[in-house]
Amino acid sequence: MKNGILKNRCVSHKSPSELVILFSCIFSLSLCGCAGLAGYSNESLFPKNVESVRLEMFDNQTFRRGVEYELSDALAKRIEVDTPYKIITDADRADTIIGGQIVGIVELALSIDRELGTVLESEVQLQAVVHWKNIKTGELMIDHRPVSASASYSALQMQDFKYASNLAANNLARKIVELMEGSW
Repeated sequence: MKNGILKNRCVSHKSPSELVILFSCIFSLSLCGCAGLAGYSNESLFPKNVESVRLEMFDNQTFRRGVEYELSDALAKRIEVDTPYKIITDADRADTIIGGQIVGIVELALSIDRELGTVLESEVQLQAVVHWKNIKTGELMIDHRPVSASASYSALQMQDFKYASNLAANNLARKIVELMEGSW
């Protein structure tokens, strides 16, 4: 006791053999991982009973024309690259059909010049409803699910609506492919 303050000191001495056993137990448990506990796997997240997809042209419910072509093209490329599926044009040979409707295209001003009142930066938002049906079983794998994506552009960087709608279509295609993945 020094100056009225009591100091508790707890010192534990372990032998080297106890430390070796402790560290070997920790090391062996860390090698086991969580595969048995949490269900981690390196299997594909995409349904295995599907090999081919027929992509129907998206129906455009908006007044902006051409975006349906951008989205369908971007989705076809995404499916070919990011999934184990092949795009097939013949409906008789395809396992599934994917399609949908573009239900909204919104253009928003993100920033405005204070002096002139002109738009400096804008954003394009694409909203779609997607369906994916297994032709063999009749199962709706994606049942009219809403999905949206956006992209921004700036006239100061010589970008326009077409540039941003193309980026938004690619972002939307990526999200649609993510919907095609099975649940964990």
